[in-house]
Amino acid sequence: MRSSTIRCFTIFTLLLIAILPHGHATTYKLLSSPFSTALETLQKQLGYNFKSIDLLRRAMTHASFSEENNKAFAILGATVIETSVSFHLLSKDIDISPKELNRRLSQITNVDSSCAVDGTRLGLHKIVRVSPKTNSSTPAVVCGAFRAIFGAISIDTGKSDDAGNIFWNLHGGDLGAAVAL
Repeated sequence: MRSSTIRCFTIFTLLLIAILPHGHATTYKLLSSPFSTALETLQKQLGYNFKSIDLLRRAMTHASFSEENNKAFAILGATVIETSVSFHLLSKDIDISPKELNRRLSQITNVDSSCAVDGTRLGLHKIVRVSPKTNSSTPAVVCGAFRAIFGAISIDTGKSDDAGNIFWNLHGGDLGAAVAL
């Protein structure tokens, strides 16, 4: 009885090896969730593929959804954006006044006008995970997710400059308007 079980297992295994494709170039893609598919699409829009997709998952998770959420990533991302904008403005005009620099920073980081616009253009309101009681389209939720992306990229690459460059590619050179994707 035991040898017959082993023989059946061996034949089954050999059939699987013969039937299934193999090799280094073959990728087995299991059925993915709509959220995973949305994260893949988002990476294409960003022009950046995460080494650790879990960082992007967390960036797209609101505090209402889970204790493991994007709040800390959003803080880091906001700092990355502000640093990148400051650097670009000062690189173009070393004599920019502190008042003008602050005004331009406020423009770019404004939740309602700039940050949420960029995030909405990326479709983050359709991706970010929130509790059923939370509206994923509110500017604060979209902006938090948008900022969190750049925090996550900074952690993934170990460089805030990389995240700042991706921000500029998405937002564009005009500090008052977002780029349509």
